[in-house]
Amino acid sequence: MPIRAIAPIAAAVALCLSSLSAMAAEIKPAELLEQANAEKSAYIETVKQLVAVDTGTGQAEGLATVSQMLVERLQALGAEVSTTPATPSAGDNIVGTLKGTGSKDFLLMVHYDTVFAEGTAAERPFRMDEQRAYGPGVADAKGGVAMILHALELLKAQQFDDYGTITVLFNPDEEMGSAGSKKIIAELARKHDYVFSYEPPDRDAVTTATNGINAVMLEVKGKSSHAGSAPEEGRNAVLELAHQLVQLKDLGDPDKGTTVSWTMIAGGEKRNIIPNKATAEADMRYSDISETERVLAAAQKIIENKLIDETRVELRVDKGRPPLAKNPASERLADTAQRLYGEIDQRIEPIAMRFGTDAGYAYVPDSDKPAVLETMGVVGAGLHSEDEYIELSSIAPRLYLTTVMIRALSAEQAP
Repeated sequence: MPIRAIAPIAAAVALCLSSLSAMAAEIKPAELLEQANAEKSAYIETVKQLVAVDTGTGQAEGLATVSQMLVERLQALGAEVSTTPATPSAGDNIVGTLKGTGSKDFLLMVHYDTVFAEGTAAERPFRMDEQRAYGPGVADAKGGVAMILHALELLKAQQFDDYGTITVLFNPDEEMGSAGSKKIIAELARKHDYVFSYEPPDRDAVTTATNGINAVMLEVKGKSSHAGSAPEEGRNAVLELAHQLVQLKDLGDPDKGTTVSWTMIAGGEKRNIIPNKATAEADMRYSDISETERVLAAAQKIIENKLIDETRVELRVDKGRPPLAKNPASERLADTAQRLYGEIDQRIEPIAMRFGTDAGYAYVPDSDKPAVLETMGVVGAGLHSEDEYIELSSIAPRLYLTTVMIRALSAEQAP
């Protein structure tokens, strides 16, 4: 071919590529929703495959089976994939990375473990009626896993790569506190502009704040003695514990949404022995980060008032999953979601939820980066029960939501 012919051909190729890029960037909301509707049957098939495998937290074999499936799916999307053991939990943390041509970085994350015992998938296999799909973990959170995979399928089909990086994290231990994944969640989140977490909402909603979860531990030590012949020589730890529980019943703060619920007690060995030890545990839920220190200080002052002399009372707060505290960055993301959802004549509700989720590990207090949004998954309810389900009518709009959010946020200019 003559050299002079190369320039026009190169120009034509460049024009064609430019046109494809423009087409990818200019898809209208109604067309995006139509594409999401076309993806619905494939989404359902993925959920069916995931639900068919038991992945209760700690079930190594099932977790490994689904892990391999997810690795292969991410690789088929063009992602560079790595896995690391989620020690001390069973299973792997799976990280897939897609590189784009833009500047905005997204972390899409959800867990693939469930709460159900081994054998549940066979006992209660995936099924559908006209409105809902059912099965163990169908909403929490295998529907969220599928939401990530199929939103990325849509972006790939649209030839959209105007993001900087899209990172996917699938973790295997959320249902037991994410002991083996909380570190990687926090590390990855800090490298991204936006974090979307795919727990299921129970209505068409996105979540801007979640609760943190702590354990309040109370221990009383007394002195044993014979309950028949010498009860006065003992120091009854159970009685002192009861006194302390009555004193500590109002540690919560309704105005701040803080609850401290005493849920477990233990004490005594035999009916004829004055007990020398008694313990209690409380579940603490909170959204204000300062509440942990406030509750601890208040409780330690209260327990100084004892009913029985010569008993020893100790209390501590064991920090668990932190909250996604109310913050401007998450609220701005919710505003964006509302606006974009409105473009397909749908209404989405921004909410705060009382559950604790992995979004708390992603949130950085007093920082706009990353901006975190929870419940980006499929709409569902009955979580952790035999009646768990997803709403089939929510699949396409929620696929649209992730797709359009990534597209819109990728186009925003840095302030």
